[in-house]
Amino acid sequence: MKVRVTITLKAGVLDPQGKAIEGALRGLGFAGIDGARQGKIVDLALAETDPDKARATVADMCEKLLANTVIENYDIAVLG
Repeated sequence: MKVRVTITLKAGVLDPQGKAIEGALRGLGFAGIDGARQGKIVDLALAETDPDKARATVADMCEKLLANTVIENYDIAVLG
């Protein structure tokens, strides 16, 4: 089973990489940029066949390793 985890900084957490991206886009002439935030995507291939069990396992992985839950949120998408 394939699972995608999207990890983003929580609202209110300073995102210097996002600010750098925002500035670079403006410098390249892209107008109308109101903000940019950067995150991470982790794609996992699991032997599990039950989507609910896969989601629970990946949530445990996020809590223990993949995400810093003090400053980051994560979203789990079971892709099949």
